[in-house]
Amino acid sequence: MGKAHGPLLVSPQPISFLSGVDPDSGIIVEKGHPLNGQCITGKVLVFPYGKGSTVGSYVLYAMSRNGHAPLAIVNAEAEAIIATGAIISKIPMIDRIDVPITRLRNGTTVTVDGDLGVLEYDGELASP
Repeated sequence: MGKAHGPLLVSPQPISFLSGVDPDSGIIVEKGHPLNGQCITGKVLVFPYGKGSTVGSYVLYAMSRNGHAPLAIVNAEAEAIIATGAIISKIPMIDRIDVPITRLRNGTTVTVDGDLGVLEYDGELASP
């Protein structure tokens, strides 16, 4: 649902919003994570899938309410924790696009259309 436009922040590893992301700053705090220290606020966050507790959905919601949520989420394969968090937070989300997420590059400006399930990047469209 919804649309968002902004720069990509791509993780090759799953993300846990409960304990892996500081909801008050939007910074990834999971030790050893490739994006440790990076801020997801105002980014189109790309990662394979979520991990961790169902409380992660509510962490995404809290981040949305305090202005530190990602603009949109792109997953290789969405699972219930992240999908629920995106829905209750009104964060556009898509998954299973026809481009491997490893081909997407940090900083590239993209448009996510959650209504159509489309990612527009470099003038191309990726969809399920």
